[in-house]
Amino acid sequence: MPDVDAVKKKKRGFGSMDKEKQRKIASAGGKAAHMLRPGKKLGHEWTPEEAYYYGLKGAEATRKKWEERRNG
Repeated sequence: MPDVDAVKKKKRGFGSMDKEKQRKIASAGGKAAHMLRPGKKLGHEWTPEEAYYYGLKGAEATRKKWEERRNG
């Protein structure tokens, strides 16, 4: 069995790309979400109020799941 410290892992995936390449890929995805059908934007654009509200709802759901796991 090879020594674990001696084995080098290859960098791979989105996180290992240079920042400019990440930006290009992310930008293309955002543009695609808004242009799936010409004339009709399908990507949702959040107002600050909507983002805040749904952020709170998500946090509440997460806390509830953790409490259920902890309490059995």
